[in-house]
Amino acid sequence: MKKMPKFPVVFLVIIGMFLSSSGLSSVYAQKAKKNTVRLKVDYIKIIDSLSYFNIKAFSRVNRENIDVSDIDLTVYNEIDDENVELGSTTTDRNGECKFVLNDFNTIASDSTNTYNFVVKFKGNDAYKKVSKSISFKDASIQTNLITKDSINYISAMLKETKTDSVLSDQLLNVQVQRLFRPLRIGKEFNMTDENGSIIVAIDKNIPGINGNLMIEVILNDSELYGTLKAVVKAPFGSPIIEESTFDDRTMWSPRNKTPLFLLIFPNLIIFGIWGFIIYLFFNLLKISKS
Repeated sequence: MKKMPKFPVVFLVIIGMFLSSSGLSSVYAQKAKKNTVRLKVDYIKIIDSLSYFNIKAFSRVNRENIDVSDIDLTVYNEIDDENVELGSTTTDRNGECKFVLNDFNTIASDSTNTYNFVVKFKGNDAYKKVSKSISFKDASIQTNLITKDSINYISAMLKETKTDSVLSDQLLNVQVQRLFRPLRIGKEFNMTDENGSIIVAIDKNIPGINGNLMIEVILNDSELYGTLKAVVKAPFGSPIIEESTFDDRTMWSPRNKTPLFLLIFPNLIIFGIWGFIIYLFFNLLKISKS
């Protein structure tokens, strides 16, 4: 009687080991620990313009904070334990995104005039699901430009919108828009008085385009009202005198705007040298013929 070949048995053993290892790897992948996403949500309102959320998503991986990009976040308005979906947004490569509240009048508040929102992430293969709540009351900043005794001022009043009540003891920053960093004006701390108002003098020597200044009055990162910003155009600056030499003929201009003396004198010298050479050449011809 012939012996059975050992090759099929070895082949079956190898196949079994491969299947068991792949099964273990899939189980391990399913049990792999997901990271937790952390959300930072800030409410910002530009008076007479728009309101929006600035959202930042990050996670702590291997003891290091990293930005979480390309994840979908959904924003809800919480009304009596019910979530009304407002829309969704996606984080960019820096883990940041903006969600604009298009029609604020359609958003409901609770009995205390507080607006409640929640931002949710449904989770994916790498990160767990997470949600972040934010609540605030609606407020506004009313500004006015005043000139008294040849001194220019800007006044601002902070009011709660729903109750139309003034807000005292709130810190308002006043600054002039600049290209890189705004210019703070007034006192270091401008606290609203019992009428919810502040008044700040504006220096006449601040330069502005056509003498106009873009002045910002800001309630920054309030726990109750978020960040509010009012922007007003004030004709209280000193006009900027343009000192550009772009259209002038200067030594540092491009070649199509070369100074005239650099065009005239070098060419005169060149023509003079060639004229002298031609004169010598004709004289040599005369000498050779004589």
